Amino acid sequence: MKEGLVLRQARGIYVAVRHSPSEAYTLAHVARRVPDAVFCLLTALRFHGLTTQSPAEVWIAMPGKARRPRLDYPRLRVARFSGLALTEGIEERRVEGVAIRVYSAAKTVADCFKYRNKVGIDVAVEALRDFSRKHRGGAIELSRFARICRVSRVMQPYLDAIA
Repeated sequence: MKEGLVLRQARGIYVAVRHSPSEAYTLAHVARRVPDAVFCLLTALRFHGLTTQSPAEVWIAMPGKARRPRLDYPRLRVARFSGLALTEGIEERRVEGVAIRVYSAAKTVADCFKYRNKVGIDVAVEALRDFSRKHRGGAIELSRFARICRVSRVMQPYLDAIA
């Protein structure tokens, strides 16, 4: 650190001076600071390439009574999940050498319909359209998560319109 080769970005997080951060660098940073968090909604959509939106905050899912993490950077948006909606559909990936937890593409689309008042119905419909285009055989998985999130009836008209 004295030679200026490494910078301290936050408690326990150091980066090389010449490091050019990728888009997912922020996800790795949050995963290090909040290991229990699962990336969800707009952040997960962006991770899976299912949206044109670029969220200003990092969306994370946490249990209903968990303490909200305090980070100076980046801004966090916490969505409260419980039961199977919290524990099902989590994928572990590696981003910049850090293990992150993110909801699967199908689970994320179902979550967008569940939280359509927060993210917007247009975002949810766009995610559904992109998901059906990218994941041709994903209808069974999508319907499973729609049942878990209790949005099957909400999603059905949009599924019929796309098919």
